[in-house]
Amino acid sequence: MKSRPLVAVTVAAGLAAIIFLPAVPLAQEQAQEPPTGFRPERVAEQLSCEAQLMELPQPQQFREHLRIITQEPHPAGSEAQRRVEQYLAEVMTAAGLEVERYPYDLYLPQLTDDVSVEIITPERISLSTQEGELDEDRFSGHPELLNGWNAFSGSGDVTGQVVYANFGRKEDFEQLIDLGIDVAGKVVIARYGGNFRGYKVKFAQEYGAIGVIMFSDPGDNIGVDEYPNGPNMNSTTIQRGSVLTLDYTGDPLTPFEPAYTVDSGKEVHRLDPGEVDLHKIPVLPMGYGAAQQILERMSGVPAPEDWRGGLPVTYRLMGGEALTVRVRVNQPKALTRAVNVVGTIRGTELPNEWIIFGSHYDPWGFGAIDPNGGTAMLLTMAEALGELAANGCAPRRSIMIGHWDAEEYGIIGSAEWVEQFRDELTNNAIAYINADSAVSGPRFGSSASPSLKGPIVEATKAVAHPTNGLTVYQTWLDAGSPERQEPGMGNLGGGSDHVGFYTHIGVPSGSLGFGGSGGVYHSNYDNFAWYERFGDTEFIFGPTLARVNGVLGLRLANADVLPYDVARYARDLVTHADTIQELAQDAGMEAELVDLRAAIAGLQVAADDYATSRDAALVDMAFPANQLRELNAMLIGLEKSFVHEEGLQGRPWYRSLYASPDPFSGYASWMLPGLRYEIETDNEEQLAFWQNVYVEAVGKLTERVEALRAELAGD
Repeated sequence: MKSRPLVAVTVAAGLAAIIFLPAVPLAQEQAQEPPTGFRPERVAEQLSCEAQLMELPQPQQFREHLRIITQEPHPAGSEAQRRVEQYLAEVMTAAGLEVERYPYDLYLPQLTDDVSVEIITPERISLSTQEGELDEDRFSGHPELLNGWNAFSGSGDVTGQVVYANFGRKEDFEQLIDLGIDVAGKVVIARYGGNFRGYKVKFAQEYGAIGVIMFSDPGDNIGVDEYPNGPNMNSTTIQRGSVLTLDYTGDPLTPFEPAYTVDSGKEVHRLDPGEVDLHKIPVLPMGYGAAQQILERMSGVPAPEDWRGGLPVTYRLMGGEALTVRVRVNQPKALTRAVNVVGTIRGTELPNEWIIFGSHYDPWGFGAIDPNGGTAMLLTMAEALGELAANGCAPRRSIMIGHWDAEEYGIIGSAEWVEQFRDELTNNAIAYINADSAVSGPRFGSSASPSLKGPIVEATKAVAHPTNGLTVYQTWLDAGSPERQEPGMGNLGGGSDHVGFYTHIGVPSGSLGFGGSGGVYHSNYDNFAWYERFGDTEFIFGPTLARVNGVLGLRLANADVLPYDVARYARDLVTHADTIQELAQDAGMEAELVDLRAAIAGLQVAADDYATSRDAALVDMAFPANQLRELNAMLIGLEKSFVHEEGLQGRPWYRSLYASPDPFSGYASWMLPGLRYEIETDNEEQLAFWQNVYVEAVGKLTERVEALRAELAGD
């Protein structure tokens, strides 16, 4: 196809600026494999639209979106966030998308930096709670930047002796007890890593601590220069973040139902804040320079070897009676307006079937990496898909692009939207693809539910990598282990907006992104100055990801038969069953999982037969439209085989038997979480019960796959 210049319309401050950008030539090595799920006579049309897509996303376009979005700090609840909201809506509207706003009133911390931390004795020292201003970083002195703080800290003003608790994991506190060290009445200082920060606070409070200080240890900085000379954190870099640890995701006051605005006229049952298990003790993050001033004054016994980090001090477990530290946090909380912005390219034939892309747009400060590299990419993709639709390549199914608010406070905005549209999403959502922090460097990676792994791999084969003339797929494969036959793909855990879609209602989900070096996570240095020097420095990986996601979205939207990787369920389940058995054996439990393995073997046979029948049927597709819709509805229902209506142990909001966030660390992915919970809690007698639950779920999935094969074969 002949290259042509792209005209990108960028909307800012109510003004439209037309930017003429050079076209990107297609690499000769770009794969042209026929996409799965298409009748042969429709492949050429699909590939023609994909070829047009390759020309559209451009570096200057992506750069301009990112620059505008990150020109001021815009955390959730701020006036600046409302300006970003307006920009997102204007860009998508100009691109031809139908734009809807979804407001909610959420119970959130109010934006305040009324915090402090001091060494009180043996000498009084006020410790830094904000990043240093740098000549090399024009954003670092912005007057709207806040001190370091943790959302959903308790309010309080406490002074006490200090205990060092390593990563603040449950096992770390248990080890302190074994070593005869009492945390009660003390201020705990712990380094980031090992678990979700909220669990550091949860365990510290359970063991009687009166306050918590968290810091990023420089142990991982070896060989990488500190900012501003390099990408890594410096001594003043502070990792902010929520410490919310409820047994559900979303607004703390409205579990299982959307937090409609108080002026919406819709009935909402809100809990009293006193009924919610929020943390009571004050919590603060700090840079390692401030933490060092505490650690170097501690006088207790040295910490175990594996508890020692990278600071030039002796890490000790106790501060001693002479050292006292004051932690003060004033954090009021109140109902706060948050707004999701969703743009839709309505499907021409099946508008009620949805492929959803999304990322949150609220940061802790500027958020150039987290999240707005993904936000800018989604806007770039929206403009490309809008132009394609205008030029005759409109999708058959609807493609939606969601920008979620209040993710940083606890994955709240997207969870409310999922709760609002639970029934529609359950019946009609084909996939959710997350783009949180999706563009920060050259290394491509992906995590996904089994059924999307194949489509993601295929999409990467259709897009040229911008630096080497190979495809994204080949570059991704070459970066892995030499023995791999395909790129390594991860499994989704917690920590971002896929949680509601995937673990609450069973929508197949994935996350794709280009990553790189970074040490400014959740800090005031995560800004455009850092990004243009150390992130996507030529602004080429954002457009590349827009192409990969665009291909993925168009193939899911246009396929005759949804191209789910059905056989991957069985392959991945074998791996997960092996892991569960190994964990059980390590814990001294019997867990042969004979019945589950037999069920998985039956699923493998059914899935292979289905794939053969699908490919044969597509060659001579003779289904009427209503029968084809029924077939695809059955495919949408496959993931629901793992939805356990009662929910997981102690966590009824999390209903996926296949995957969930680790309930004891927060971020990690637990596969087959019902079984794993019983192992982690040393409850061997319940393993048989949960194996039966899984056998039933796999059996249900097998029955649905067999029904699909029969439908395709006309049995």
